[in-house]
Amino acid sequence: MLFSRATAPAPTPIFHLRSLQLDDANQLYQVIHANRVYMRQWLPWVDNTQSMLDSKSFIEDVHHKYVKGENVVKAIWCDGQLVGCIGINEINRSHQKASLGYWLAKSHQGRGIMTQAAKQMTSTAFNELKLNRLEIISAAKNFRSRAVAQRLKYTQEGILYDFFRLHGHYYDVIIYSMLKRDWRG
Repeated sequence: MLFSRATAPAPTPIFHLRSLQLDDANQLYQVIHANRVYMRQWLPWVDNTQSMLDSKSFIEDVHHKYVKGENVVKAIWCDGQLVGCIGINEINRSHQKASLGYWLAKSHQGRGIMTQAAKQMTSTAFNELKLNRLEIISAAKNFRSRAVAQRLKYTQEGILYDFFRLHGHYYDVIIYSMLKRDWRG
């Protein structure tokens, strides 16, 4: 007689999204600094974040853009720590579209946090901001970032060759999109 071992579904990660506050500047800087080597391979702004004052300036910029209706950026909190950020960026009201960008501390990857955070923010884009299109642009070799888009059933639209230059090298990107009519979140 064969016994099958039922596997329990993976638990839903416990995290929450919250608007960045000026008081978060130190924690934001610390998580970026702790993940600097890992994150700088894909994110050009990492090298420009050299102090808590840089993080404070970023938070102030995010707030000003939010007031102007240009973005919605949230800190990702897990286990009582700021562990990443996710944002609906470059909101274009004329065309009802925006870009979804995100990053997560390496220690918190592989737990489903970013997929769930991206799901929440995609719903926010369509249900609260009334956007029609959301894009994710990911380096072609950034497989973790691309996996988030794929798990959420974003459509891969194409490759943009030599789209950005970082550390003296050109990188191709994959553009993914989700349309409001296709979102099942």
